[in-house]
Formats: sequence, structure tokens, C-alpha cells
Amino acid sequence: MLNLVTVIGARPQFVKAAAISRAVARHDGIGEVMLHTGQHFDANMSDIFFEELGIPAPDHHLGIGGGRHGEMTGRMLGAIEAVLIEEKPDWVLVYGDTNSTLAGALAAAKLHIPVAHVEAGLRSFNRRMPEEINRVLTDHVSARLYCPTAAAVKNLADEGVRDGVFHVGDVMYDAVLDARERARESSDILRRLGLKAGGYSLATVHRAENTDDAASLHAVIAHLERVAAERAVVLPLHPRTAQAARQHGVSLAALTVIDPVGYLDMSCLLDGCVDVHTDSGGVQKEAYFHGKPCVTLRGETEWVETVEAGWNRLWTVPGYKTPRRPISDYGKGDAAELIIANLLGAGA
Repeated sequence: MLNLVTVIGARPQFVKAAAISRAVARHDGIGEVMLHTGQHFDANMSDIFFEELGIPAPDHHLGIGGGRHGEMTGRMLGAIEAVLIEEKPDWVLVYGDTNSTLAGALAAAKLHIPVAHVEAGLRSFNRRMPEEINRVLTDHVSARLYCPTAAAVKNLADEGVRDGVFHVGDVMYDAVLDARERARESSDILRRLGLKAGGYSLATVHRAENTDDAASLHAVIAHLERVAAERAVVLPLHPRTAQAARQHGVSLAALTVIDPVGYLDMSCLLDGCVDVHTDSGGVQKEAYFHGKPCVTLRGETEWVETVEAGWNRLWTVPGYKTPRRPISDYGKGDAAELIIANLLGAGA
């Protein structure tokens, strides 16, 4: 039996973990223990995702959320190490670029447990982003690097990382395909908000680069207000952004502000919107998967192929680079299956 410990902590990771867990369930000879750090601890940002996506309740919940980056990561590192000593897994599986990702990877590496990194090789080339540091360090201690794109494979090769690198496609695409039809059948969020499909834009704002600086947050909200002059802008409000808006005196009155939503309601909002305005890496991709143009509220994006294919642009750029075309890099919706098959082939 091949034993995995999966480390998650933030809502995009819950979505990806659901796809992987379904693949684990389809195979004999592999078991999974779920460890939730608690990085996203709000019920609307955590519990509802487990319920809607059918993820089993975490075997370990550390309850570590809030605080400065170093403080949070350090607390997670010690607590994850204790779980790994207890569980003695063959592999530790981490996702993306959060503090939970880095803490899980470091704890495993220091115990000489091989790390598998899902969504490896992404680079914004902006080292001021905490997420960029998390990505780079996690990649360089991982034994299996599962890349969503060819660009990610090249980024790793440019850094001298070539062994154990696999282009498998994007597990988020697996998740979107699974959730989209269920959302169309079950979500009534448009009715609850008094909206019609094709009548609104969807926005998300949560990155520290946009929330920690008053001028940056004012500029982002001013951009969204310009969009709101043409049609409603729905903003599921991240707790960090709500706090920053109060602190910096930024009014959100021109926007349709709602509480954070579950994955099926978010899928429905993406399905029905005109376009997306976001600083989230995951939402940029989901916009493409739903066939929606995206404006990225940052100075760069790690999902460069969405820009090259005409689906995405930076908010400082006046227009899209090229007519929209399909992106083959993300695969066929079988990334989770390829990852589990590869891990089973790698053995203990």
C-alpha cells in the first residue's frame, strides 16, 4: 500500500485536492490522509468546500490561520512535522503556492519523505510576492513535480530542475468539468442576487500586493468602479480585503459585495458573467475554463499562456494580445488520474 499525506490549507487547494482524492478512490494500493492546516479557517472559505466537493473531513486539522507569513509558516512547520512522524507516509502531496504548501514541503524534506508538488514550475518572476518564494522553494525540495503547462516545465529546466518533472495538465480543469453541470442544476445564486446571466462582471481581490497598500487598493477599486458604471460588478469579499478596505477608508459602495461563496456558487457566477477581474491565479484559469475573458489585477501573471492565447490581460494593458484561441497545455481533464498513476509507478 502506498500511503499519501495531502497537505491543504486554502480554498483553491481544496478544489484540486477533491480531484486527486477522487482519483485515489479509483485505485487499489493507495491510501490518503488529509491534513488541513487551517490557513483558510472561515466556514465560507473552508467547510463548505469539503461539503460541496465531497472531500472527506480532514484526518488532521491544525487550526493554524492568521498572523504574519513567517509566524504562520513556522507554526505550521512544527505541527505538520508531528503529524508526519505519526503517519509515516511514503509521499507528501502539496498544492500550489501557499504558506501551507511551503510548510508541508519543508517538513517532509527535513524528515526525508519525498514531496510531490502539484502545480509545479509556475513563475511570476516577482520575488516580492510571498507566493513566488513559496513556489520556488517548494519546487526545489520536491521529488515529483507535476506541471500544468509546458512553460512550467521550461521554468524548472531553466533553474536546473529536470528530474522527476512531468507535464500532466491542470487538475483545476478536472474540477471545473466535474462541478460545472452540478452548479447549473443546484446553484440559485443568480436568483438570490437578482442577477441575470450575461448582465454582470465578477471580481475577486485578496493578494497582499493589492490589500496591504492603501494606494494600491484604491486603484484596484477605482478600476472596478469604472466597470460598475457599465454593469454590476459582483465581489465576493475576502476577509483580508474587507479589513483592508476599512483600514484604508476605501468605499465598496459601487460594487455588489457578497460574502465568500462555495465552489458551486462560484462556478455558477463564473458561468454567467460577462468577464472576470481578479488577482487570483486560480480564478484566472477558471475564467478560461468557463470561456470568459479575464483582466488580471496584478503587474504580472504566472499563467502566461492565457495571455498568449488572448483570454487574459494585465489591467495596465489596454487590450488583449491576440484573438482568443484554445489552450492545449491544460490537458483533457485527466490530470489527477495521470498524477496518481505516476505516483503508483514511483512506488514507496
